[in-house]
Amino acid sequence: MKIIVLGAGIIGISTAWHLRERGHDVTVVERQSEASMETTFANAGQISVSYCEPWANAEAPLKVLKWMTKPDAPLLFRPQWPVGEGLQQWLWGLRFLAQCNDRAFERNVSQLVALGAYSHAALKDIVNTHAINYHRLQRGIAHYYTDASAFESAGAAAELMRRHGVSRRVVSREELLKIEPAFQPFAHRIVGGTFTDSDESGDARLFTQGLAKLCAERGVNFLYRHQVQKLGVVLGLARSVRVAPVDEQGQASGAARELTADAIVVAAGSYSAPLLRQVGVNLPIYPGKGYSATFKILKPEAAPWVSAIDDELKVAMSRLGNELRVAGTIEVGGYDLSLDSPIARARCEMLARRIETVMPGVCDTRLEAEGGQPNFWCGLRPATPTNIPFIGQTAVQGLWVNAGHGTLGWTHGAGSGKALAELIHGELPSIADRFGFLGQSAPRAQAALA
Repeated sequence: MKIIVLGAGIIGISTAWHLRERGHDVTVVERQSEASMETTFANAGQISVSYCEPWANAEAPLKVLKWMTKPDAPLLFRPQWPVGEGLQQWLWGLRFLAQCNDRAFERNVSQLVALGAYSHAALKDIVNTHAINYHRLQRGIAHYYTDASAFESAGAAAELMRRHGVSRRVVSREELLKIEPAFQPFAHRIVGGTFTDSDESGDARLFTQGLAKLCAERGVNFLYRHQVQKLGVVLGLARSVRVAPVDEQGQASGAARELTADAIVVAAGSYSAPLLRQVGVNLPIYPGKGYSATFKILKPEAAPWVSAIDDELKVAMSRLGNELRVAGTIEVGGYDLSLDSPIARARCEMLARRIETVMPGVCDTRLEAEGGQPNFWCGLRPATPTNIPFIGQTAVQGLWVNAGHGTLGWTHGAGSGKALAELIHGELPSIADRFGFLGQSAPRAQAALA
């Protein structure tokens, strides 16, 4: 089949790769100059199957209310006027609240972990066969706690993961420091942690760009710097996409043209939802603005090799070559990508302060005003109320979707691409038995496979 994939992040490129491996004629459309330049660009770097947990839980509503006046809160809800995209925010928020109970949490965790394990296996299949350098570290993920009451809940969280086949174990402060000695300067604050040795870390951007190169070598056609203007749907069938070239500022720079195909895959992250609404497909995907900072490592011998999660501030950190990536916080407030607002500056500076507190002097955490180059970044995480993505065919025949991965795009990327390629190719993904509604259209059923 002739298939068009819209989006060249980890999800779109993985989909294109697996479709091409099955013999399909694939064209990828991307508005940036190369793959992985938006949501995938600078995430935390963790392949975290053991931390595939949804944002929505029984404690979330109270926490979100408490955090609304705190600019550097882990999850900040910034209410928009309930018109246009603002209305989508409120509808998303109501659906999110409906998931904030123990029963929904357990159900959602089950599906997220299943997709995570499937995806981790798919990633390993690729990297074991093809040489892609992306600063991969197979040293597990540690999660440290500074609050005794929070640490008391670590056992229940670890047990939940073990029930779903993930070996996440509780460790003492002493054992945690043996696993990762880099946290020794912060030892007086750490009360304990958890550790999963099967998780890993690496640079999602480098992996995605490497896989895109392999795709091109195998005949996948790339239309970079092309903006999607319209999906062409006639009598309930999707058969074309109108695209136009854009310049470096994203402005139209040439005549639009129509691309035809047997199938169209929308893998455009947070922008998938407004694009699909053009043709009557309404998915509860809303952007969560995530932040990261990448610091040059000054003392390699004292920098961590094990990727970690700081429970107090809900940030993650991973070593990527001679740099340390720290990422965290989610801001639910629309499609704003600015880094110069007071809230954005507060969130970025919090990341720098935390690294300096945990590992003083190990990285160059100076702000630009202090002569540093912290490489702050933000990206829009395409979140669903359950954190479970949509992967499947929509009610429009020939129109498929692979979006809604939230903060787990890197963890779920390889498997999501493989699963959708299998569905389009007429195969039944091996994780189908974990999802009773496999085969239903994406707008009518939300699941890792819909």
